[in-house]
Amino acid sequence: MRLILSDRDVRIFEHIPAPVEQILLEQGINPLEVIVSRNGKLLSEDTVIQASDEVRIIRIAHGG
Repeated sequence: MRLILSDRDVRIFEHIPAPVEQILLEQGINPLEVIVSRNGKLLSEDTVIQASDEVRIIRIAHGG
């Protein structure tokens, strides 16, 4: 599975299948600070990712 981070860094994740939350935590990413998409559709933390998936991590911008 290809994991595309918000800084456009690409990582290959081989512990598949796995839920989104597990993947984020193993990569040191706080699930509360990002949204995750696959093929342009948002994913929940319990969605299971497969080896053929390309997943994009999008940082949530905070402001005021």
